[in-house]
Amino acid sequence: MTCPARRIVPFALLPPALLGGCSVLKLGVVNHAGPVAASQWHLYLIVGAVLVFVAGPVLLLVPIIAWHYRLSNKRSAFRPKWDFSWPLEGLIWIPPAGIVIGLGFVLWHYTHKLDPYRRLPSSQPALEVQAVALDWKWLFIYPDAHIATVNRLAIPIGRPIHISLTSGTVMQSLLVPQLAGQIYAMAGMTTQLNLEASRRGVYRGENTQFNGQGFQNEQFDVVALSPADYDRWIAVVRTQAPPLDAAAEAPLFRKSVLSRPAYYSAAPARLFKTILTRSQGPAR
Repeated sequence: MTCPARRIVPFALLPPALLGGCSVLKLGVVNHAGPVAASQWHLYLIVGAVLVFVAGPVLLLVPIIAWHYRLSNKRSAFRPKWDFSWPLEGLIWIPPAGIVIGLGFVLWHYTHKLDPYRRLPSSQPALEVQAVALDWKWLFIYPDAHIATVNRLAIPIGRPIHISLTSGTVMQSLLVPQLAGQIYAMAGMTTQLNLEASRRGVYRGENTQFNGQGFQNEQFDVVALSPADYDRWIAVVRTQAPPLDAAAEAPLFRKSVLSRPAYYSAAPARLFKTILTRSQGPAR
């Protein structure tokens, strides 16, 4: 008997659908491209190994015990008078206690090491970047170079990046999985994130906090360049991009999705502070 074609099609489409999930591994912390994401991945491996150690015996012993004490097994031991066993009590309490204590030490270490506010050790000074979350776009300001970009963050490899974040609208969250964890951006407040890229490439960043109908398109590229290419990129933006004046700034605060990244030269020196103060409201 042959199967109808409509029953075969879903199974034929299943392998491509499963393989499509591989892009998550490519764009995520598994394919880390910086020291912060590498430490996060190392922590995931430690916790994953501990979870396998905890869940493995349970997943193995439950079916074995169920099979051994099945109703059809008349030779299984039944001891109604049994109520205590030191070896069993030790097996129940000692390994879990040891796991909790061990994980406590590991997580204490990584909590301090992966603090997003912690500056990364380096012989080079950190590159200062100011990020402003908007609807539905990201504005990046380079205060030292006096330029700004929208939905494109270029950074030099091998140099720490210190990002100060705020929001010109509702609360949002910045995440670059291959470089660092997520950090919230809130109106009237400043948060910080430190990251570094160890190799050239283009890495996806996004907003992970739902904030309206354009939320799914609020993504940006982090372009890691060699120091020489980064300096050339700065020079090109300074000389070829339009200035970020009041006329160019106003559309950025309207709810919209840009079809391509935007670049601005001559960004106001106090733009980030102005946006932060504006969101705080009038002083009382």
